[in-house]
Amino acid sequence: MYNRPRIIPVLLVDDRDLIKTKQFNERTYLGDPVNAVKIFNIKGVDELSILDIGVTKNHKEPDFQLLSDIASEAFMPLSYGGGINNIEQVRKLLAIGYEKVVMNTALFEKPELIREAVRLYGSQSIVASIDAKKTASGYECMIEDGGRKTGVTPVDMAKKALELGVGEIIINSIDNDGMMQGYDIELVRSIADSVDIPVTAIGGAGGIDDLKKVLDEGHAHAAAGGSMFVFYGRLRAVLITAPREEELIKKGIYDSEG
Repeated sequence: MYNRPRIIPVLLVDDRDLIKTKQFNERTYLGDPVNAVKIFNIKGVDELSILDIGVTKNHKEPDFQLLSDIASEAFMPLSYGGGINNIEQVRKLLAIGYEKVVMNTALFEKPELIREAVRLYGSQSIVASIDAKKTASGYECMIEDGGRKTGVTPVDMAKKALELGVGEIIINSIDNDGMMQGYDIELVRSIADSVDIPVTAIGGAGGIDDLKKVLDEGHAHAAAGGSMFVFYGRLRAVLITAPREEELIKKGIYDSEG
């Protein structure tokens, strides 16, 4: 674990609405994503990831107007994923202020796009996102917002992403998404131990203890989450929040020296 691992809120967007899912299905409407970004500015988060979960399956391109509005308000580094299928979209996202472009479906369908994006903009700008679901025989990668099987294991997909030159991998557990009962440690560790680039875990975070566990036991370099940053309490009241730095230091997630 790094002395200063990144803790990353993930905002899901669909048709310009901020939402949260459970296992990629049940959806809760949360409001305006731009307002959420303003609150995260105050909270001083390390990084913010914006994922549009509707554009790929609806065969639309990224909503650049909304993304520009978000970038103009954000004080932290931003990443974006959803609906990316050509190099011009990658260029435009980087130009309007996104440090990283996250690709999921393209990893399976258009690997040449990822290779070209890395060549033009550098590995540090291109992130591979893997959505994994448990099966009777292990894990399988899913694409198009979890709606389409690939027949590929997450470890094989991660190795493919590494070969294409990406600078980071996000591993997301569909089964744990929105459940707030902890990450799939076995899944995360299998990816982190199979590649030599940073791995970000997402799917299941319910609190600070979960963040620490996935960093320590899952060997993740960063811990991302959705529900724990937008819900509060047993009844899941909507509240945009983030752990304070002193809480993360107390838990040993952040080093007090750095």
